[in-house]
Amino acid sequence: MIYVVDASAAVKWYVPEQYSDEAELLLDTQHELFAPELILPEVGNIIWKKVRRAELTEAEGNKIIKAFQAAGVVTIPHTNLLSAAYTGAVLSGQTVYDWTYLALALSLNCEFVTADEKFYRALEATRLKRNLLWVGDLQ
Repeated sequence: MIYVVDASAAVKWYVPEQYSDEAELLLDTQHELFAPELILPEVGNIIWKKVRRAELTEAEGNKIIKAFQAAGVVTIPHTNLLSAAYTGAVLSGQTVYDWTYLALALSLNCEFVTADEKFYRALEATRLKRNLLWVGDLQ
């Protein structure tokens, strides 16, 4: 299967938290994982925050960053996604950042896996539901 994955789901591969077991199912080699390049600084920022809050050590953070870079997520330049992401954000009231992932999923005709509950809940009752997958629903 092909999936677009966001930083909120990807971090769960390395930091034990709710839905980590489900998120790890994405690492099955039968899956192709894509994300806009935006995922790189977003994962870095999430890990940085965890280090700042003393939830992780700096060394653990470095190890996670390296592991993520080796995870095989294919990053796609988001230049061509901006217009669709902006339009979606304006229409839905959700962020352009989040919509960049969904715009990629729409362009690849696949599901977007997220652990961002606010974004998921805002769109789950729309026609876009077919392209959204809550991380906790992975099997």
